Amino acid sequence: MSNSYFRRVPNFEYVSRNKDEKQISNYDNVKNLFKRGKLREDIFGDLSFFTKYQIVGDERPDNVAYKFYNESSFDWVVLLSNNILNIQTEWPMTQYTFDKYLLDKYGDYNTLYSGVHHYEVIRSIKTSQGITIVPEGTKVDSGYSITYYDYGLQAEVTKSNIGTAISNYEYENKIQEDKRGIFILKARYLNVLFNDMDNIMSYKKGGDQYVNSTLKRGNNIRLFE
Repeated sequence: MSNSYFRRVPNFEYVSRNKDEKQISNYDNVKNLFKRGKLREDIFGDLSFFTKYQIVGDERPDNVAYKFYNESSFDWVVLLSNNILNIQTEWPMTQYTFDKYLLDKYGDYNTLYSGVHHYEVIRSIKTSQGITIVPEGTKVDSGYSITYYDYGLQAEVTKSNIGTAISNYEYENKIQEDKRGIFILKARYLNVLFNDMDNIMSYKKGGDQYVNSTLKRGNNIRLFE
């Protein structure tokens, strides 16, 4: 995340762990990463505040932020809007990284493209009355068949070999493609988010650690070896 986010994160002073320093009055100033901003529930749960977007190619969060807000440092807004904590695993890989990951995992192109990862139902199995018997995307065994009674037809129906082979590549690529669908907070609501963030990140008065709204200080106790 950019400085646009971290400048909002409050500071915390803790007693220096430098063994060469014997004065317990010395402190190290760090960002309090345990403080984490988030979107209000009434905003996060309402799609009218967002624009749906499909990540293009190797776009990074800062690229998307620039496209929507004309400010790449608002990359953290993009991540926050999608509750993304780990960009390494929750954001789609670059094509280079994806190709390397696939070869490292599967060893060769033949295994990647010809190897079967699993079988699944591509189209839902439904009765003549539209009642779903087996939902689309259900993982099944090779050659899986099902028999059910169709009340609309007043007959027993058998569906054979309803599973479709999904290759290793198709499986991995779908995971990446699913990550491309994200939500972008509309620009007119940015100030609402910023105000909420400032409130969340501020320390409240009280306790012996409070210094001011942006700083707390650890207890002045140290043990030396």
